[in-house]
Amino acid sequence: MANPKSAIRNSQSHSTVLRVEGLKKYFPVRRGFLQKVIGWIQAVDGVDFDIEEGKTLGLVGESGCGKSTASRLILKLLEPDEGKIIFRDQNISRFSQSQMKPLRKEMQIIFQDPYGSLNPRMTVGESIEEGLRTLGVKGRAERKARVEKLLEMVGISPRGADRYPHEFSGGQRQRIGIARALSVEPSLIICDEPVSALDVSIQAQIINLLKDLQARLGLSYLFIAHDLNVVGYISDTVAVMYLGHIMEYAPADELYDNPLHPYTLALLSAVPVPEPDHRRKLKTLSGDVPSPLDPLPGCRFQGRCPLVEDRCRKEEVEFYHASDNHRVRCWKVIGR
Repeated sequence: MANPKSAIRNSQSHSTVLRVEGLKKYFPVRRGFLQKVIGWIQAVDGVDFDIEEGKTLGLVGESGCGKSTASRLILKLLEPDEGKIIFRDQNISRFSQSQMKPLRKEMQIIFQDPYGSLNPRMTVGESIEEGLRTLGVKGRAERKARVEKLLEMVGISPRGADRYPHEFSGGQRQRIGIARALSVEPSLIICDEPVSALDVSIQAQIINLLKDLQARLGLSYLFIAHDLNVVGYISDTVAVMYLGHIMEYAPADELYDNPLHPYTLALLSAVPVPEPDHRRKLKTLSGDVPSPLDPLPGCRFQGRCPLVEDRCRKEEVEFYHASDNHRVRCWKVIGR
């Protein structure tokens, strides 16, 4: 199905579709009969990044670092405590649900669990048609034709529209989830670990499908994952997240060729190399991941960092520019 917006997008120079500035979200921890607040989980703590038109930002990090919370803040499924979410030059940070309604079709999400994201009592066609009704497609015949085109676009037979989710494999269900997201013609899609529940061979198919759709429709992606191989393949820019902070932010090629932060180095050292004769030296991190509940002052990575010094435990570490487009939250690796 041709998207009338794609020709316009592809003819323009790249512009910023989403900008996040100083985004914060703390969750209260309560205890006792009166549910008194005894602390705060700092899930997202001052996150900044941009996503350009037709480009992909990969957000990578260990489980529990705040990646999915950040995505839900962007979609306004959670309300941010601080910071700005600027979508197409509009600050939507404090938008009400009624104000967000017209923007919902512009911002969609693909979930990690393709089966859990589909209603088992609805056929595939009915699930996709919900988006078309939101888009204002009223005619039943037109909706049916659009559903068939969407299914063909993602590699599913149009005859599958009358079948139920349990009749499809995991990879096919994820394709259906992609078709449902595309039904409202979005400009930004958040991919929340969309391939982590799939077999490796199927992962490659889904990633290639996403890249093809991006090229055809001019889509922008926020791609959330913990697999650096996948992130490096699909992303234009990569942000490495740890305990609510972005630790390193750079173009994908530069980050993989010249990683700077000790956490990024440790993550990359664990990535399998396809050449049998070449082995990376594994950088094992000592210590445990600290709790995001009222973390210690200073660098979030201090308890596991091989470069830690007293200064790291006392001072809040800011982003430093290693180059024009490469930023790192570590004063030591750039000689400060």
